[in-house]
Amino acid sequence: MRGLLILVAVAIAGTACVSKGEIEKEKAALMAVDAEWAKSTASADTFASFVAPDGTIAVSGAPAIKGPAAIRAAFEPMMKAPGFALTWQATRAEVSASGDLGYTAGNYTLKTHTPSGIPVTENGKFQTVWTKIDGAWKVLEDSVTSDTPPALVSKPVVVPAAAVEWMDGPPHLQPGAKLALISGDPGSPEPFTVRLQFPNGYRVAPHTHPTDEHVTVLSGTLAAGMGATFDEKALSDLGPGSYAVMSATMPHYVMARGTTVVQVSGIGPFVVNYVNPADDPRKK
Repeated sequence: MRGLLILVAVAIAGTACVSKGEIEKEKAALMAVDAEWAKSTASADTFASFVAPDGTIAVSGAPAIKGPAAIRAAFEPMMKAPGFALTWQATRAEVSASGDLGYTAGNYTLKTHTPSGIPVTENGKFQTVWTKIDGAWKVLEDSVTSDTPPALVSKPVVVPAAAVEWMDGPPHLQPGAKLALISGDPGSPEPFTVRLQFPNGYRVAPHTHPTDEHVTVLSGTLAAGMGATFDEKALSDLGPGSYAVMSATMPHYVMARGTTVVQVSGIGPFVVNYVNPADDPRKK
C-alpha cells in the first residue's frame, strides 16, 4: 500500500495534463463518489460494485481481500450481523495530473457486537486509492487502520461445580493455598477467572497488582485490609456473596477466617508485587 501511495503522490506532483480547473472538478467528483460508497454499507453487492476488478481492501491485522467477488463474500455476513454499522467520511481528496488516479482519506466508525452480544465501537482512519475505469472512479486499494485497541473477547465457558479441578496454589502464594483455573490465562493479556481456596488462618501479606483485581467470596470469610502494613485489627470481614475490587497499585492484604473460597477475575497478565520483598515466597 505504501508503494502505491508513493506512485499516486508522484502522479499528483507530475506535469499537468489537464487544467487546474478540471483537476478541482475531479477532486469534487472523487469526494462525491466516496460519499456514495459510504452509503452502500447495507448491501454487499452495492458495496463491491465500487471496487475495481483487481481492487483490494486491506484491514490492519487481517489478510487483504482482493476483487469484488471476494470482497462481497467477506462483507455480506458482516453486514447482516446484529449491531453492524459502518460509517466513514473523507476529509480530503487528491487527483493526479492526468486526472485518472487519486486518493481519499478520512475517518471511520465501525459498530459491532461481540459473540456474547456486547456492543463494541471501533474508530480509525482510512486511505483509499482510486482509478478511473471507463470514466468512472473505482477503488484500487483501500487501507484501514484502527485507532481502537482490539476488543478482549472471552470464549464461551461453562464449568459445572463438579468439574472444577483444584491444584496447588501459584508460586506467588505461601504453601497451603489451592487454585482452580475457570477460564482464560492469568499469565496472558486476556480476561481470566480463577478460584482460590485458603485454609483457616491463611494470610497473604500486603501486596499490589498492576491491574485491577475483582474478588467474589464464594464460601467462608475473607478478611481484607488496605495499606502497606498487615494490621489484623483493621481487617473487614467479607462473607459469602461479598464482592470487592482491589484497584491497580493499591496495597492490600487478606486473611481467611475458616476455610475460604474466593473467585478472582481481571485482565492479565496477573502479577503480584509484595510491599516487603521478604514476604514473597518466590524469593525464599
